[in-house]
Amino acid sequence: MSKAIKEQPSAENPEELMDLKVTKPKKWAAGIPAVTAAMVDMMQESGFVRGMDGLFHMNKKGGFDCSSCAWPDPDDDRSPIAEYCENGAKAFAEESTLKKIGAEFFAQNSVADLAKLNDYEIGKKGRIAEPMYLPKGGTHYQPISWDNAFRKIADKLNGLASPNEAAFYTSGRTSNEASFTYQLFVREFGTNNLPDCSNMCHESSGSGLGETIGIGKGTVTLNDFYDTDVIIIMGQNPGTNHPRMLTALQKAKENGSKIIAINPLHEAGLMGFKNPQTVKGMLGITAHLADLFLQVKINGDMALLKAIEKLLYIAEIKEPGKVFDQEFIKQHTKGYTEFLHSLAENTIEELSEECGIPVPQIEQAAELLKYKSRIIICWAMGITQHKNGVDTIKEIVNLTILKGSIGKPGAGLCPVRGHSNVQGNRTMLIFDKPTEKQLDKLKEVYGFEPPREHGFDVVESIKAMHEGKVKVFFSMGGNFLSATPDTNYTAEAMRKLELTISVSTKLNRTHLVHGEEALILPTLARSDKDMINGEAQLISCENSMGVIQMSKGILQPVSDDLLSENQIVCKMAKATIGSRSVVDWDRFEKSYDAVRDDIEKVVPGFTDYNKRVRNPGGFYLPNGPRDGEFVAKDMGGKIPFTITQLTEHKLADDEFIMMTIRSHDQFNTTIYGLEDRYRGIHNERRVIFMNPKDIKKAGFKAGDKVDLFNYYGGIERSAHLFVIVSYNIPEGNTATYYPECNVLVPIDSVAKKSNTPTSKMVIIKIKKHKEK
Repeated sequence: MSKAIKEQPSAENPEELMDLKVTKPKKWAAGIPAVTAAMVDMMQESGFVRGMDGLFHMNKKGGFDCSSCAWPDPDDDRSPIAEYCENGAKAFAEESTLKKIGAEFFAQNSVADLAKLNDYEIGKKGRIAEPMYLPKGGTHYQPISWDNAFRKIADKLNGLASPNEAAFYTSGRTSNEASFTYQLFVREFGTNNLPDCSNMCHESSGSGLGETIGIGKGTVTLNDFYDTDVIIIMGQNPGTNHPRMLTALQKAKENGSKIIAINPLHEAGLMGFKNPQTVKGMLGITAHLADLFLQVKINGDMALLKAIEKLLYIAEIKEPGKVFDQEFIKQHTKGYTEFLHSLAENTIEELSEECGIPVPQIEQAAELLKYKSRIIICWAMGITQHKNGVDTIKEIVNLTILKGSIGKPGAGLCPVRGHSNVQGNRTMLIFDKPTEKQLDKLKEVYGFEPPREHGFDVVESIKAMHEGKVKVFFSMGGNFLSATPDTNYTAEAMRKLELTISVSTKLNRTHLVHGEEALILPTLARSDKDMINGEAQLISCENSMGVIQMSKGILQPVSDDLLSENQIVCKMAKATIGSRSVVDWDRFEKSYDAVRDDIEKVVPGFTDYNKRVRNPGGFYLPNGPRDGEFVAKDMGGKIPFTITQLTEHKLADDEFIMMTIRSHDQFNTTIYGLEDRYRGIHNERRVIFMNPKDIKKAGFKAGDKVDLFNYYGGIERSAHLFVIVSYNIPEGNTATYYPECNVLVPIDSVAKKSNTPTSKMVIIKIKKHKEK
């Protein structure tokens, strides 16, 4: 690393410890502590009146959509008390804060000084109140007018040798309307460089499902959870990442469903739930969730699925037609015989060893599934962020179609999306690899020839920055640096850029690791009123289950100098393309209804968009597999069984597998606080969870300070000063929080086909901490 790079502000959190306190992990989630924690955050940030006004409208029909996770709202009646969870309330507190920063703050705080803070401290500074600009060689951001900001962007973009020298990132909070105008501008400008947060999370789901059932989305509705026999939760921690899912699981249990939880950690939200909106929950009575918990090794999920399938096949041989849905298999699948032959490749004992689950427990899982067909399988990053993530999802599909568990009530596939509109971004054509059909439609409606060459995804964009192929980077929301893998490699890439532009509500580390010049463009939050020409605008989002619903902010923005994301796109388009454009950007800027009218023309499923989005609860997008149309005719009309191969995990004696996880006090890269109370970690984030046998074998003890190393591709990556925490995790496996340990995730270690970074499968070595 060059001397110049070393002198730059740090891309990582400070290597310093606080005052770690470890308590016994919880066996249940939510309850009164969740209510208390949410209210404390709200009072500190927005105050009682403003805070309660916002919470009363959040996720309500006619209100605004939570900017946190993408779990769906009930179709029918919604809670009169609180249609949100602890993390949703904390997300609202973050964006509704009355604290704000602008010219005076940035004059007093240099970029280098701000980079010395940890992510929690950076995020607590407040809402960005005006556009800010960092000139070449500058040490402090300084105010800039909106017109001058757009002029700088336009000059830089128009000065590029090719439109492909710019990349345009999108986070999952961007609305459907802004996503649509954003991709339209980018394509009229002339590139498909549209990396997005899907590339780092559920891209594997999109690839695996798209190649099997023909649509890269889930096939269930929320109501299916209330009328099912078995729910399988894999690679997902709903208590922290999708807390409102717990209510659906509780209702499923009350209606007779069984729950199988598969995870390397005994997460509280998989075990029990104290619903604070019920009398029992208020009294501290726990609703037990998982009927069977399978503590799988990291990335042992495919082996477990194969073992279950093998046991079910043995049962099917004994009772033909009673275990597998032979009628479904005959009518709607192909490759069944070949798939059955592949099940003979491994013994049950071999598969048990590979997944880490004793054979009797696998037999219990198979028994729960044997005579059932109303089965829902849910998953998240614990499945997708592996080299074999796409194949593991295809194995999930294999089990589903063996049982005929798709296209019927109470059954189907459920990839649980993270950020609130990440699925909607993709529906709105935010994708670096658009189909010819999609591009043809844009040409038909607008008259310009969109670029046909595939663009860069996230990993490809970072590499292109390094190689000088990308010179301008525009980020529509998010904290790109902290969300991406190989933190220092990514930081070096971003510092080679000529201009970085961030559309943001609050300060984050991406603003501090920048190109030669940098712009911060402050935007409205979901809960903010969006007024244009005296008329309140509404936006829309798509949740995990394909429901499009309106969102309308109700709070007075903390500054009069904020623009909506859609306004920013339209003004940038007018400044950049100007008279060359064939798009009426003024029309889009003045009315979001006009944007929706055009979405209706371009994107299938949005007939009568403006009318239907105003219906209480919104509307469902078409979903072929959910409606019994499993695969398009041009894909052969039948769901293929996939023959997958197990991945061997050979470790040296001093090596461990590490997965990165969220604490309970964060959402993605936003750190709400320092309390991971479900896992018993307080006032610290620089910890590594280890099996007590591994700790002893490696010559450590709980509480030791250690440094972590990854040597993928012959390159040393290091994360210094972490504290060992003894925890119930499979031997050879460890867990750490991100973004602190993203520095260890190699840029070249990605899932096959989806190119998703393998953040849940990092080989590390652990050494005694050495003071620098």
